[in-house]
Amino acid sequence: MQKVTILCVGKLKEKFYAEAVAEYSKRLKRHCTLEIIELPESRLPDNPSPAEIRQALAGEAALIEARLPKGGAVIAMCIEGKELSSPALAEKVEQFGLSGASQLTFLIGGSVGLDVSLKEKADLRLSMSPMTFPHHLARIMLLEQIYRAYQILAGSKYHK
Repeated sequence: MQKVTILCVGKLKEKFYAEAVAEYSKRLKRHCTLEIIELPESRLPDNPSPAEIRQALAGEAALIEARLPKGGAVIAMCIEGKELSSPALAEKVEQFGLSGASQLTFLIGGSVGLDVSLKEKADLRLSMSPMTFPHHLARIMLLEQIYRAYQILAGSKYHK
């Protein structure tokens, strides 16, 4: 059974987001061992300078690096990443598993994204869409797509 870790910057505060995460976490128990790690988001002023943003991203990257599981595949969620259909994501999850990656780690940055150093180290840069979503909603969308990927691989009718 694969282990899936989602390393996210920022904490869920809204009850409806937490309920959605709990629902997909429950569904995923049949397919993988899921771990969600929330890391603190850097505080930025209302109109941060590029230097302040770079400093915040570097600080968040250090926290992520410290919690990265050893081995396995790292998938960075970023808008400039590759867009995959749900079946293509399922195939990618399967390929990672067949290549020996029993650990999949998905990285979700905070409101200003992920540091370039993390994106460069990733085995896959993945984009949900060219649209911008709140990072809390992106977590739920990612959980749903991971669940959908496992359902596709199991031959379930969920995807249809």
